Amino acid sequence: MQFPSKLKKLTLAVALAASGAVLTVGVLPVARAADATHPVQVEMTVPDFSALVERNAAAVVNITVTGKKPPTVVMRGVPDQDDEDNPFAPFFKQFPMPPIPHGGKGMPVQGLGSGFIISADGYLITNHHVVDGAEKIAVKLNDKREFPAKVIGSDPQSDIALLKIAATGLPTVSFGDADGLKVGQWVFAIGAPFGLERTATKGIVSALGRSLPSDAYVPFIQTDVPINPGNSGGPLFDLNGKVVGINSQIFSRSGGYMGLSFAIPANVAMDVVAQIKADGRVSRGWMGVTLQEVTQDLARSFSLEQPRGALVADVSADGPAAKAGLQTGDIIVAYAGKPVNDSADLPPLVGSSKPGASKALTVIRDGKEREITVTLGQLPDKNQDKDALALNGAPDDGSPRLNVMVADLPAGQGERGEGGVQVQRVGPGPAAEAGVRPGDILVSLNNQKVRDAAHLRQLVKELPRGKRVPLLVRRDEGALYLAVEIPAQARQAG
Repeated sequence: MQFPSKLKKLTLAVALAASGAVLTVGVLPVARAADATHPVQVEMTVPDFSALVERNAAAVVNITVTGKKPPTVVMRGVPDQDDEDNPFAPFFKQFPMPPIPHGGKGMPVQGLGSGFIISADGYLITNHHVVDGAEKIAVKLNDKREFPAKVIGSDPQSDIALLKIAATGLPTVSFGDADGLKVGQWVFAIGAPFGLERTATKGIVSALGRSLPSDAYVPFIQTDVPINPGNSGGPLFDLNGKVVGINSQIFSRSGGYMGLSFAIPANVAMDVVAQIKADGRVSRGWMGVTLQEVTQDLARSFSLEQPRGALVADVSADGPAAKAGLQTGDIIVAYAGKPVNDSADLPPLVGSSKPGASKALTVIRDGKEREITVTLGQLPDKNQDKDALALNGAPDDGSPRLNVMVADLPAGQGERGEGGVQVQRVGPGPAAEAGVRPGDILVSLNNQKVRDAAHLRQLVKELPRGKRVPLLVRRDEGALYLAVEIPAQARQAG
């Protein structure tokens, strides 16, 4: 591990009097032999982030968005500064968050986020969910100057947005190699959690290549860097002061940091930015398959020595995979020479490939490996899919959402031929919290039959806020009820 030039050296002497045993803490130890009289002295080096923060802070910006639709909710539960039972209430009273009004119908609402400058002429990166639906975007620099910003392009699949402000001679960040990261390496973030500007936090890389349920095409960097609402869109740095990720999501029950933070790899983000600059949109490769994880039981049933690969559960008719001869039951274990150990490994590899490219697949069929070459198509734009209804795009009137994408069932295939919709995707929100999964058939909501996707949207708009209602789903030839609740008030995720 490389450390910056400024290091703090600590000397730690610890001895257990009873036995002369020694406890050592730290890294890079230099120790003498221990005995009961002379305890071990351990010299360790700890990174000092101050120079790195000072060097990069000027390129990190705060973003305020204003629009008529509530900001996209990534996490809920921002601490209530008026809640006397909340142990953090005194802190938030002393350092209150900037107001985030959530008005009634037609009233403007605000959201907060972070971003960082990538070119001296005013291009900067943030998250798609930070600026999604914004009517006005204000960027505040580290020197307190403020500029209006326009969206050059935004990609929901990767959660990356490219903005531009009318300024020159701006400080910029440098990019590092996200592919070279290792679990356990130090990383740090700069942003505005809860609106507290120029906040630096540090931690380590906890895992690499993480796949999240609603983001199959991004191999996230998981860290334990404290990330909170307001950090979204800010940079994640390595110990060389290079940007290796863009902070995007947290997992939390409270709305605050709980040790699980997720960043988009910098190489993924810059590929998106390059495509937006060149074409105004992002194109991704597509095979047209539904994948399933290979469990231990499935591995045995397919005569595999151990679970590995991505099991093909379905092949889209007339899709690239079908044309290449891929079949249901095939297990993909390699893509273009790269191993596929888990089903989550494959979508990012396919998505990062250009449409029209021919890629070699190694598949296991009938217990034997074989090579199949597939010519990739282009991943359909879900926002232009006329056969599906994306409920995660909030209507202008701010009405409730389940945050799912659904498709109408063919006539006669619904519940007793009366309709129903099939879930295509599930994003963070009420449906996911209730346990809805892709592939589920939504039969009724609040004891009302679901006729089609448009009818579902209307039913969702009529749901009472803050009250659980029954949702009947069909799954795997069975049926079950789930309890779904629209939050009493949407909260800004940052």
